Amino acid sequence: MELTLIINIFFVIAGIVSLYAIGRNLDIIKIILVYWKDLIFRK
Repeated sequence: MELTLIINIFFVIAGIVSLYAIGRNLDIIKIILVYWKDLIFRK
């Protein structure tokens, strides 16, 4: 019973950390997409 509780807590923490990492990288992804869009439509 306690093992499943520990595993569930681990998955919740891992999910929060992964969502935070994705949220931090969204700005970088947006910048890259804008850069590529400018490169394509400039020509």
